[in-house]
Amino acid sequence: MTNNNMQPNRLKNEKSPYLLQHVLNPVNWYPWCDEAFEKAQAENKPIFLSIGYSTCHWCHVMERESFEDEQIAKYLNEHYISIKVDREERPDVDHIYMTACQAMTGHGGWPLSVFMTPDKKPFYIGTYFPPESKWGKPGFIEVIQQLHEKWENEHDKVLAASEQMVKSVEPRYSKFEPGEVEYRTLTRAYKQFAADYDTKFGGFGGAPKFPTPHNLMFLLRYWKQTGDEQALNMVEKTLDSMYRGGIYDHIGFGFARYSTDQQWLIPHFEKMLYDNALLAYTYLEAYQATGKDDYARAADEIFTYVLRDMTDEQGGFCSAEDADSEGEEGKFYVWTPQEVNDILDFEDAALYCKVYDISECANFENKSIPNLINTSYVRIAHEYGISQEELRTRLEQIRLKLFDARDKRIKPLKDDKILTAWNGLMIAAFAKGAQVLKKPIYKDVARRSIDFIMTYLRRSDGRLLARFRDGESKYLAYLDDYAFLIWGLIEQYEASFEMRYLEQAIELHQQMKELFWDEQKHGYFFYGNDGEELISRPKEIYDGAIPSGNSVAVYNALRLARITGKQEYEQEAEQIMRAFAGTINEYPRAYSFFLIAIQFALGNTGRRPPITEDSKDIQELVPTDEAQAQIQTQAQTQYQTQSQPQA
Repeated sequence: MTNNNMQPNRLKNEKSPYLLQHVLNPVNWYPWCDEAFEKAQAENKPIFLSIGYSTCHWCHVMERESFEDEQIAKYLNEHYISIKVDREERPDVDHIYMTACQAMTGHGGWPLSVFMTPDKKPFYIGTYFPPESKWGKPGFIEVIQQLHEKWENEHDKVLAASEQMVKSVEPRYSKFEPGEVEYRTLTRAYKQFAADYDTKFGGFGGAPKFPTPHNLMFLLRYWKQTGDEQALNMVEKTLDSMYRGGIYDHIGFGFARYSTDQQWLIPHFEKMLYDNALLAYTYLEAYQATGKDDYARAADEIFTYVLRDMTDEQGGFCSAEDADSEGEEGKFYVWTPQEVNDILDFEDAALYCKVYDISECANFENKSIPNLINTSYVRIAHEYGISQEELRTRLEQIRLKLFDARDKRIKPLKDDKILTAWNGLMIAAFAKGAQVLKKPIYKDVARRSIDFIMTYLRRSDGRLLARFRDGESKYLAYLDDYAFLIWGLIEQYEASFEMRYLEQAIELHQQMKELFWDEQKHGYFFYGNDGEELISRPKEIYDGAIPSGNSVAVYNALRLARITGKQEYEQEAEQIMRAFAGTINEYPRAYSFFLIAIQFALGNTGRRPPITEDSKDIQELVPTDEAQAQIQTQAQTQYQTQSQPQA
C-alpha cells in the first residue's frame, strides 16, 4: 500500500534530488538536523538513518517496497525518528557509518540502513532490506519490529552494544601505521596488479569490474619509469576493452559506473561525473604515452558528453545520471533489431546491428546493449569493400540518427547538484585536455567551472562550500573538495600559465592546512575543525572509485613545491608520507593515487622524499590475511552500489 494522501514530509524544503525523491513518502522523514536528534532524545526513540543517492538503483527499490508502504511507514513513525541523508552532500556522515557497516557485517553498499541512539551511536547496521524475508535476508518490517522490542525491553543492552560498536570501529577511522616508504613499495604494488590482471578482458579481478582509472595512471607511470612493457600492456588492454564494452555508451558517449560482468559488457547504467573525469584524464595520458588516436578520441567523446548533458548553463558540472528510466534499469540505452530497423534504412540497420551486436539473441533482458567486444573493423571494412576510415564515417552518420531517435525517449533522471569535489576532478580533466589535445576551448570550459565555484561555492570569508543547487550553496567543504579543486587549479595553471590559478591553489591549500591538518600525527582529517562533530573524525587514504583526499593532497603539495620552490610544501608531503607509510607498505595497490605522488617525488624534479633504500631482493607480496580481507571488502563495497541486494 502506498501513500494516497500525497502529503509532503519534512524533506520538502531540501534541495537534494535524492531527498526530494522521498518527499511524498508516508515516512515522516527528517533531514540530518538538530531537530531530529533533539526529538529522539526527548521522546527516547531510536533513530533510523537511511543513506543513499539519487541515481542508486537499490535505493529506488527499497523506497518502492518499504518507504512507500503505509504499514511500514506507520510503524517507523510511531517508534523511530527517521532521517534521510544524501551521501553525496554529506560524505562525512556516509563515511562514518559505511565504515561501521563494513566492520560489523563485512560488506557495504547503498542504501545504507543504520539504527542508532539519539547520540548518533549505531547499534545495528545493514544495507538493502526487502520488505519481507527473502534471499536469506530478514524483512525490513521484521527488523524494525524486533529492534523496537529490544529498545523497549533490553534498553541497557542496546546502549552497551552501541558503545561497544563505536569503540571497536574507532581504529578504522584514524589508526594508520607510520613508517618510511620503501623503494620496493612501487614494485610490490605493480606485482599485485599483475597478479590480479585479467589477461582476457583487461581490468583486475572478476565481476563486478570498476574502471578505477588511477590504478591505470599508476601503471602508466610505472612503465615510464621502469620501461616494463607489461605495465603498459595492462593499461592499453584495459582501456581498449572498456571503450569497446557495453560500459561505454556508444551512441551518446560517456562511461557507466561499473560493469556487472567480467568482460565489461553489462553496465550498471548510471553515469557519474567523477568516473568520466578520471577516465578522460587517463585516456589523455594514454594518448601522451602511445600516440594512439583512439585514446584521444575517447577523451574527446567523454568531453562531448559532459558538455552536452552534464554542464550547467553557468558553467558548473552536474553530478550524475540515473541507471533507471520508466522504472526499468537501462531502458534508455538498450535496443532491439526492430527498433534499429524503424530508424535506419535496411543496409544501415544491418551494418549497425552487425558492428554493435544488436540481435534477436539479445545480451540484456531481451534487448541488446551496443558494444564492440567481438567486432573487427578490419574484417567488416573488408567485407563491405571500404576502408576503415570510410567505415568509421558511415557509422558516425548512423550514430547521429540513432542518437536523435534515442533522445526522444524518456531520459533517466539527472542529479543536477554541483559538487565542488567532482567539479575539481572535471576541471583537471578539461585543463589536461586543453594541453594534450591542443584545444583551447577545453581551457575555457575549465575556466567557467572555476569561476562558478569561486562565485557560488565560497563564503564571503573564502571558506569553500561543498554543494550548489537551485540557487543554494550549502555544507562546509570537505577535504576532497579542497584537494580535488586544488588539483584542477594546478592543471589549469599549467594549461594557461595565468597566475590567478596558481594563487588560488596556494590560497586554498593554506586554508585546507588550517582546517583539516592533524598537528599531532600529520595527514588530513576528512572534515574541518569548524565542521559538525560526529562520533569520530576520520582520515582516509584508501583510493577507491575516487582517490582519497590525502592522496591528492600529497600530490598537490609536491607539485606546488616544484612550481614555487617553497620547501614548506615538500616538508608537508614528507610528513604525510611518513604518517601513512606503514599502512601503505602493507598492501600498496590499495593506495594507487598515493603511489602516484611517490612516483612524482621520485622523478628527476628535485629532492627525493623520505624513501628507504632496501637491498633485499624484491619478493612477490603476500599480504597478511587481515590486510587482504580489508582491501577486498573495501574494493567491493566502499564506493559501489551493490549489483545485487545485500543486507
